[in-house]
Amino acid sequence: MAATPRVDFYVLPGSEPRARLKFACRIAEQAYLADQRVFVWLDDAIELQSFDELLWTFADRSFVPHESFSDVRQWHDTPVLLGFQLQPLQPFELLLNLGSEVPGAAAHAVRIAEIVDAEEARRRAGRNRFRHYRDLGLTPETHNIAANDTP
Repeated sequence: MAATPRVDFYVLPGSEPRARLKFACRIAEQAYLADQRVFVWLDDAIELQSFDELLWTFADRSFVPHESFSDVRQWHDTPVLLGFQLQPLQPFELLLNLGSEVPGAAAHAVRIAEIVDAEEARRRAGRNRFRHYRDLGLTPETHNIAANDTP
């Protein structure tokens, strides 16, 4: 990794997948409002479609312009890009990792946000990603999110 990214793990108390994705929508919205380029990494097309739909509906007054990633030039018009196969290989501000592994795009992010809930497989995958970052010499920060802080 060229620069040392900041890595934040947000640990949610429940295991309901929609709560995890809604929390991710809030992080994407905050980054968008701060004029940051965001890349959201997901495991497959089904997860991408679910997250895409939720970004349109997660809050009544929210608008987070987004689309599926195909080329970094999209960031000129669309600040939030979603992907599960193709990834940006140029610098950007925030990687919102909803996938089970660390994507190569992590090497180009200024900040990485990992969201882990109590579902056993996602928790185990989160521990593996945490170790991966530590093996790279990074110091991930853990934020335990109280039940009343989740959407």
